[in-house]
Amino acid sequence: MTTSMPRSPRILVIATVLLAVCGLGLLAVPHAREVSGSTKAPGSSAPVPRSPAASPAKGSAATDVPAPTRAASSPTRGAVVSALPPHGEGVAGDRVIQEALDADWPADLAPGDARRLLAVGRSLLRADATGAGRGRWPTVFTAEGRALAPAFARFRIQAAIARRDGGGGRAVVHLVWAGADRGGTYTDGRITDWRFTHTTRKGSPTWTPLPRT
Repeated sequence: MTTSMPRSPRILVIATVLLAVCGLGLLAVPHAREVSGSTKAPGSSAPVPRSPAASPAKGSAATDVPAPTRAASSPTRGAVVSALPPHGEGVAGDRVIQEALDADWPADLAPGDARRLLAVGRSLLRADATGAGRGRWPTVFTAEGRALAPAFARFRIQAAIARRDGGGGRAVVHLVWAGADRGGTYTDGRITDWRFTHTTRKGSPTWTPLPRT
């Protein structure tokens, strides 16, 4: 009869400990890879903030003087000019706005037509804002519109341009202005457009303002 010698309990304990250590080591390796894969060096892929010059400043005139909707062939770039003066600049800033509009929308009308359109456009805006002279344009201001109380005081036109408004003998007068509303709030950088069509009246060509819609 062959008898085997009993295994030492100490050997079993050592083997168990070694196996446990190896198992823990294998579990730790994938975890270390996950951590190293998700951790990036500072600044390696962090978004780079745009400099103030790359985005329009809040409250600047560049964001408060948007371009109105126009026909496809009319000026569409708008007054996207970084040199516009801040709000509240007063009369001193009007020249800068005028220069910005002229630079952004190159002239495309005959000088005589541009002068006539600007004169009528300014008068129309003044009548619309202050109520003075609305009766001169019965086709533009209805009887109800002429009876409306003036909406603005301390009215001032800051800048204005006249440009073509697509084809078919059409033009637009784009005005930037300032005024105080009925509540007394004075705001500059307001926008108004008046559109015109080139017609013949009594055998003479003229620009006729279109009712605002």
